[in-house]
Amino acid sequence: MPREQRMFGLWPSPITSSAIAAGIRLSEPCWDTDGQTLAWIEGRSDKGVLVVQGADDRSTRDLTSDISVRAFVGYGGGDFTLPHGAAYSVGQSDQRIYRQELAGGRARPITPAFGAASTPVVSPDGRWVAYIHTYEDVDAIAVVDAAGKHWPQRIGEGRDFYMQPAWHPSGDRVCWVEWDHPNMPWDGTELRVARLAFPEGGLPVVAGSDVVAGGPQTSIFQGTFANDGKSVLYVSDETGWGNLYRKDLASGAVTRLTEGAFEYGTPAWNHGMRTFSQTASGTIVALRQRAGYSTLVAITRNGDVRDLGDLHPNYTALSSPAGAPNNGKVAVVAAGGRQPGRVVVFDLSGEAPVHSVRRRADTETVPASALSSPEPVSWTSFDGEQAHGLYYPPASENFEGSGAPPLIVIVHGGPTSQVVAGWAAQAQYFATRGYAVLFPNYRGSTGYGRDYMLKLRESWGIYDVQDAKFGAEALAERGMADRSRLVIMGGSAGGYTVLQSLVEIPGFYRAAICMFGVANMFTLAADTHKFEARYLDSMLGPLPEAAAIYRERSPIFHADKIVDPVAVFQGEIDRVVPREQSDSIVASLKARGVTHEYHLYPGEGHGWRKQETIDTFYKAVEAFLKTHVLFA
Repeated sequence: MPREQRMFGLWPSPITSSAIAAGIRLSEPCWDTDGQTLAWIEGRSDKGVLVVQGADDRSTRDLTSDISVRAFVGYGGGDFTLPHGAAYSVGQSDQRIYRQELAGGRARPITPAFGAASTPVVSPDGRWVAYIHTYEDVDAIAVVDAAGKHWPQRIGEGRDFYMQPAWHPSGDRVCWVEWDHPNMPWDGTELRVARLAFPEGGLPVVAGSDVVAGGPQTSIFQGTFANDGKSVLYVSDETGWGNLYRKDLASGAVTRLTEGAFEYGTPAWNHGMRTFSQTASGTIVALRQRAGYSTLVAITRNGDVRDLGDLHPNYTALSSPAGAPNNGKVAVVAAGGRQPGRVVVFDLSGEAPVHSVRRRADTETVPASALSSPEPVSWTSFDGEQAHGLYYPPASENFEGSGAPPLIVIVHGGPTSQVVAGWAAQAQYFATRGYAVLFPNYRGSTGYGRDYMLKLRESWGIYDVQDAKFGAEALAERGMADRSRLVIMGGSAGGYTVLQSLVEIPGFYRAAICMFGVANMFTLAADTHKFEARYLDSMLGPLPEAAAIYRERSPIFHADKIVDPVAVFQGEIDRVVPREQSDSIVASLKARGVTHEYHLYPGEGHGWRKQETIDTFYKAVEAFLKTHVLFA
């Protein structure tokens, strides 16, 4: 049946703002030590709910009905763990670790109500809980008894940051990742192994510790002990790509388990992140990623590597693999360009792997044929080097447009991050209405090796702006975008690129959408959370030496150059990019009569979590684009 001709951007879409707002975010699958009970976090509006699925009939139930589960150390993550028939989770309101029996009963706290906690991990015998703790910007590795009878005790302190603690199978050692300012975790970190002593009647204490991998110029991601206790496993980018390594604890011998231009790690923006896990047999199941696409690989004890991508080819973006402790099952959050995120389990114990879906996304009601499928694209930027990204063409089963479509360039945050070929509700919302969407993975993005990531050093506000611009121009030249109807959109660091683009290349974009974007680099350096307090040292240079660069790259000092319509969106309680950043740029726009809108959302922080916010945000953006792009 022929499709109806209709103007790009005005197509009726099966994806509504209310449906996106009501969507549930799935994360952190985790097995109980029985290897049968599975749990995960469901983000429902601004509440995190721990959901448990039994082994018998796969029925699910909300375990944490009386508390919202969400850790607040850094950017969050590391919300819970599930050993020995109990859940240990971080309460959103008070940041205490709570213990709750799976068999029933209320959650009760085991840590005191001060500071914030993250990433609880329980010792193999179930007696001790190690976790990340921060108080008044001082981070540490702490330990408490599982019953919460003792005051917690620090077993790792003196460094600026800690991540990813893990117990040795014997329970006598703990490893973690640590680093100091001005480094970010992808710049350089160290993996430390601490040996514990156990005083009678008291908590474990450190009897000695050693750094076993990493350094100021090498990033270590996710250290953990092998199941047999003989070695420690970790991801290191010392070759220029994040590869898996095994270090023998007795001899110190190091074996690289993976090769090639692939990433087996990822930037550690959040706590609790993992890219590999182990099955009961000692097989390592890891995520292998490049250029936004990921697959699962299995690495046996003898070093054989098997690509598991044929298990389900529609899953092109995977996260948080969790191997069951006593069988060959691996749980993972899986998504694709036209596949919303699911919790799935792969059983690798038999001759042929078995795939089962444990939790479907509530947005799977839209058929894949009605959705846009991302396409990897590359182009030559202003200086002759290559940049990359993902392109979503307009998609509809019932409508088609004439000529080239309007293009929305959506710039990712970070900036040390990337866009992956997973479910992007934002892209689908606009693509199914007749817009094309480009996600530029500009130079400085991850997923293309360490050298590509480092290109943004002292060049933030240059490569991101120009790579996005040249990407849009390349698509226009290929007939994939309308050069006269270009839009730039982004949040956080992406919002900064939006503002900087309006300053540097006025008139190039027809309109702009800026979400909690950075306008003043000086105030960002002085007023942000601890995790990113020295981030600008590498992105622009240290102060005061780089003060001239900070002024040059701060849109607020050049706001008089902004002439294009811009809609600004900001969370009122954002502590990463405080509202003063948006207030200042809006005040300049208002004073000069530049066409703009300002949407300030009460109770929202760095990004939207409330259903009503998400719903109104999409409606506001769509109305703004109709006025200033489609009918301008």
